[in-house]
Amino acid sequence: MCVAGGKTPEVNARTYGQIMREHMLRGEEYAVRRTMHERTKDGTLEAVEPVKPAAPARKRGRWDQTAEDTPTPQHQQGGPPAKKKNWEAATPNVERWEDTPGRGKGGDTPGATPGQSTRMWEATPGHVTPGRETPGHTTPSARRNRWDETPKTDRGETPGHNSGWAETPRTDRGAADLIQETPTPGASKRRSRWDETPAAQTPGATPSGAMTPTTPHTPSMTPGMLTPGGTTPGGTPGGITPGGTTPIGPKAIGMATPSPGQLLNMTPEQIHALRWEREIDERNRPMTDEELNALFPPGYDILAPPQGYVPIRTPARKLSATPTPMIGTPQGFFMQKEGMTPRHGDESQPKGNLPLLKPEDAQYFDKLLQDVDEDSLPPEEQKERRIMKLLLKIKNGTPPMRKAALRQITDKAREFGAGALFNQILPLLMSPTLEDQERHLLVKVIDRVLYKLDDLVRPYVHKILVVIEPLLIDEDYYARVEGREIISNLAKAAGLATMISTMRPDIDNIDEYVRNTTARAFAVVASALGIPSLLPFLKAVCKSKKSWQARHTGIKIVQQIAILMGCAILPHLRSLVEIIEHGLIDEQQKVRTITALALAALAEAATPYGIESFDSVLKPLWRGIRQHRGKGLAAFLKAIGYLIPLMDGEYADYYTREVMLILIREFQSPDEEMKKIVLKVVKQCCATDGVESGYIKEEILPNFFKHFWNHRMAMDRRNYRQLVDTTVEIANKVGASEIVNRIVDDLKDESEQYRKMVMETIEKIMANLGAADIDSRLEEQLIDGILYAFQEQTTEDVVMLNGFGTIVNALGSRVKAYLPQICGTILWRLNNKSAKVRQQAADLISRIAIVMKTCQEEKLMGHLGVVLYEYLGEEYPEVLGSILGALKGIVNVIGMHKMNPPIKDLLPRLTPILKNRHEKVQENCIDLVGRIADRGPEYVSPREWMRICFELLELLKAHKKAIRRATVNTFGYIAKAIGPHDVLATLLNNLKVQERQNRVCTTVAIAIVAETCSPFTVLPGLMNEYRVPELNVQNGVLKSLSFLFEYIGEMGKDYIYAVTPLLEDALMDRDLIHRQTACAAIKHMAIGVYGFGCEDALIHLLNFVWPNIFETSPHLVQAFMDSVEGLRVALGPQKILQYVLQGLFHPARKVRDVYWKIYNNLYIGSQDALVAGYPIINNGGNNVYTRDELHYIL
Repeated sequence: MCVAGGKTPEVNARTYGQIMREHMLRGEEYAVRRTMHERTKDGTLEAVEPVKPAAPARKRGRWDQTAEDTPTPQHQQGGPPAKKKNWEAATPNVERWEDTPGRGKGGDTPGATPGQSTRMWEATPGHVTPGRETPGHTTPSARRNRWDETPKTDRGETPGHNSGWAETPRTDRGAADLIQETPTPGASKRRSRWDETPAAQTPGATPSGAMTPTTPHTPSMTPGMLTPGGTTPGGTPGGITPGGTTPIGPKAIGMATPSPGQLLNMTPEQIHALRWEREIDERNRPMTDEELNALFPPGYDILAPPQGYVPIRTPARKLSATPTPMIGTPQGFFMQKEGMTPRHGDESQPKGNLPLLKPEDAQYFDKLLQDVDEDSLPPEEQKERRIMKLLLKIKNGTPPMRKAALRQITDKAREFGAGALFNQILPLLMSPTLEDQERHLLVKVIDRVLYKLDDLVRPYVHKILVVIEPLLIDEDYYARVEGREIISNLAKAAGLATMISTMRPDIDNIDEYVRNTTARAFAVVASALGIPSLLPFLKAVCKSKKSWQARHTGIKIVQQIAILMGCAILPHLRSLVEIIEHGLIDEQQKVRTITALALAALAEAATPYGIESFDSVLKPLWRGIRQHRGKGLAAFLKAIGYLIPLMDGEYADYYTREVMLILIREFQSPDEEMKKIVLKVVKQCCATDGVESGYIKEEILPNFFKHFWNHRMAMDRRNYRQLVDTTVEIANKVGASEIVNRIVDDLKDESEQYRKMVMETIEKIMANLGAADIDSRLEEQLIDGILYAFQEQTTEDVVMLNGFGTIVNALGSRVKAYLPQICGTILWRLNNKSAKVRQQAADLISRIAIVMKTCQEEKLMGHLGVVLYEYLGEEYPEVLGSILGALKGIVNVIGMHKMNPPIKDLLPRLTPILKNRHEKVQENCIDLVGRIADRGPEYVSPREWMRICFELLELLKAHKKAIRRATVNTFGYIAKAIGPHDVLATLLNNLKVQERQNRVCTTVAIAIVAETCSPFTVLPGLMNEYRVPELNVQNGVLKSLSFLFEYIGEMGKDYIYAVTPLLEDALMDRDLIHRQTACAAIKHMAIGVYGFGCEDALIHLLNFVWPNIFETSPHLVQAFMDSVEGLRVALGPQKILQYVLQGLFHPARKVRDVYWKIYNNLYIGSQDALVAGYPIINNGGNNVYTRDELHYIL
């Protein structure tokens, strides 16, 4: 993906590829050193005798057999041993992909016999695969031969790859083989054993050959297969880039894609298990002799172990048999705490004030492990180390450390230079072990650096795109957003010409994956720099005669622009349609298909405008639906489906009748994609104004129900959703009874999934249209059907519950005759042993309680209330929450005085339930208690209410906002019921707690009590509490005053003079928070008393607020500006202007800035009222300043 024939400029004689190769080599060196270090600790490190060169023999072919390779009878095994390769003799008993380093070969590993070779051609070693009872392990033979294996077991032949019988297909390779150069198309197919992915590197992972076969040619492929410019099975020379100029990415890092975390070979569960295992190993490691000596007093002897004792070492029990940090060992993201000490030994951690280095980071930050005198290093290396340190702090540091490093790297971006920065950031961003949070942080770094570097980034545009483009098709929504953000900023920094010249070669790349990501990147560039700037380029590309791929990509860019920008394409709609319209008659089928899809996207984005722009394509589209079949037809139908809703009624009716002939024919298509599109188009046609219901009933419905309403459609989730939506849209046109009549009997179908689909459809139809046109016969069938479907559920689903509730509510009083039967079902299910069934039954009561009230079935509700009351001892919190919800529903409709059981019995049972920590239980319980406190407080003694007050304090700590809000409101109800004094005493006492959230909720509760019971009952106690010399309490009082004046509004005029001395004191306090909260209180007070003649007190307070004008704390600055805004409303803008004029023209810039900020706010809020406040200036020689008319008026 670079400019054709162009090379990335050299940066100080070290290319990007060289730097990344160095990273890889350092990673490997680090792993080997670590292994040697651990073996030194174990005492198993031995010197290796140098291998004497054997006599030169003829070159050994791949298929040659030696005595070592072939199992021979015992009497023939006398020949000399076969020569070992030099890489086999590197360390005694340890080959790179073999047993755990530090353990003798096979000695301690169950299933590996001491004499047995553990070569990669064999079955997976026992210590790697947990379920290892394979035929290869049952017969202990002295040697194993590569022919003993069935070739397909671990290399599953992937369809669509023309690979050799024992060759791993190209796109399915693991990390190890990508270190090799990508073979050219004419290269030999011979492969060395190093091409294999080592099994020990990814413990527990699926062998790469056995993955689901995918082909790198389809746009829908997982974006983890290849880099943009990735190789096809034929092999694009150069690996990543078509020009082969930038050896970056997989070859350098040892993974298969630049997109972060795409080919992570471990599931999250395995990563968790690995992390746990490491932590447990660290905690349970044997104590050293030094530690034991320090622990025990003198006089203890070390006993010798019994004779023949062998310690148990079973790597098979461990998740990962490799203690060294291999490339790609996932660790998971962690938030580092201050003062956290490294757990992996000091030698593997950087010196200085740096965060913990995770093992997989070693290959990127290994230079920081070398203890060198930085002043003696050349400037380039110093710069490299500084960037490394900053990136490590950003990636693994604590939030304050990260913030400082981010600011530093941004400020010094131009000093560091683009090359030095991107050579380190991009490999990190391509790391396969990168987590979402870490990726987000690195994206933030790139964003800020791009902003600073501006046009200096141009030489690196290609490298950044190689890394970022795969994010555009990532499965994770946030990764896509971040990818778009970076490309957008890159386009603004580098300019349109650079972006086009960089991405131009990829527009006609043979690999569809590259073309897809390029099209998306161009769409982002268009959204950043404006569609008009890209139109000439798009016109040229879409009319390219050189290759159909270029035309295809150009049209795809238009489609992606429409998807990305939505209605913002409207001003350029005609131009975009004209650019791509010729594609409908292109000789290439793929180009015709993408053109139709692009037109569909444009029409969808333009809805409901712009039909006139599509005039030129209507005829080709209509001709196309008669000529095409299969995918081409599906695309053309999709385009027409989006165009018909844009048309006027009469045209829409005509075109619908025309296209319906094709649609009805395609109703019987077996292709799932075609079904989905046909359903969508039918829905769009039926929703259009001009289409008549009679036509739909006669022409569409019979075939529609015949071909679509079957079990198969219910099994596929996407078709199920589309079918329900289309049927509901048809019902909106032809009426509810027409559709419900056809499907009501299917509520008793034997397939549960099909019954769910029917129930959901009926529920949506009834919710939209009601039950007015449903006759008594259909009503009986409906109730019968929903009761059957509800009772016959095998898995309790919310679809059935919602359907039942909606249908009963829609029928209203017509359900009266069926209520005993429905309640009987509910009572029976409330007694079911399955918790889910009980929960669903309780939920249903809360749904139908209103209908029971409408039908005047109080007796029945009373009976249900008693039953629910008896079930309050439920052990499952989910069920208990639903039972409380049902009780709340009954209490709401039946009223307090008719409630059965009586409220005086019910409330004491609820008090202990308030202690339950489950959110659903808390929310429903507090709602029910609040409802009783609001409507029936007299049924409960004041002592009981006080007991509940103390329980409620705990609920102020709840995580869920709804629970805290309900709790605060309940305080108000209880205060109203038993008087504010006791409740206030409880709340004021709660201001002393440390937890901020608790205190904030308490202040809100105090304000609500004041609003409910009048402020004069609360203010004396509240102001008295301010005398407590404790910051938290005083801040809590001020916060309460702020909320209090916000809630009581104009009632504040009676209390403003009482609290002024307290606010004076707060505004003179040294503590920032005091002044901030006091400013907030003054804002609410000023707005509340506007127009009530309290200006004298407000001017007095303004004199205390104004000195905070030069504060730098963001929160205090905001509070100050808010209070000045409030005072502007109450005192008028002229009064504030008099204060502002003093500093507008001050010689110090910092003073002027603040004053102009206030003046601008004044001007925005009261522009007209300021005129009278401007000072009178005498006329000059050339200028007249007097405003004579204004003087007349004044």
